[in-house]
Amino acid sequence: MTKAARKILIVEDEPKIASLLKDYLETRGAFETRVEARGDTAMEAFKKFGPDLVLLDLMLPGMDGMEVCKKLRSVSTVPIIMVTARVEEIDRLLGLELGADDYICKPFSPREVVARVKAVLRRSGPGVSAQRPKALHMDEEKFKATLNGNDLLLTPVEFALLRTLSAQEGRVFSRDQLMNEMYPDYRVVSDRAVDTHIKNLRKKISDTSGSEDMIKSVYGLGYRYEG
Repeated sequence: MTKAARKILIVEDEPKIASLLKDYLETRGAFETRVEARGDTAMEAFKKFGPDLVLLDLMLPGMDGMEVCKKLRSVSTVPIIMVTARVEEIDRLLGLELGADDYICKPFSPREVVARVKAVLRRSGPGVSAQRPKALHMDEEKFKATLNGNDLLLTPVEFALLRTLSAQEGRVFSRDQLMNEMYPDYRVVSDRAVDTHIKNLRKKISDTSGSEDMIKSVYGLGYRYEG
């Protein structure tokens, strides 16, 4: 294994799945891997191995994947891909309430896993931020937002949401606070509406600049903007 190989920590308690992931990631992706079978030992493995990305199963002995994800996020911004067979948890994972970067459903294709790992690493790899400036400009008179000179083509609600977040970079806004800015008439809407608009904003930002990490999720609190 070369020193330049990216490191992947696989936290998976099913030996066959763990072995399959390890084999594919090493042979098809040229990654260096380590397998950890328990949630309550995952943090120690993370500290010793120093991975570039964590593949984290949802159901683990000792500590479930959600708790492991929260603990990892409290000390690191390393990309995390959750692996789950529990479809009912997908909304929570997609809303990034746990700070996960992506999710994969069981049963999965090992080739898909390798492709998703590479895609997440490309978005978060070293030097990525320096290669793409993130110049955001918001013209409130024209209701127009541009990123690096390119129009974002936002809806009025998306414009209000991005304006609120970007006006106080680094500040964490709760969903309630964001809803008040998005809907000044105080109409009754679901908390999930914020998550949906955030998801749409991230996609438009990603399509425009190749980055979707300008709006960060803060577990249990809400969202913040980091331009």
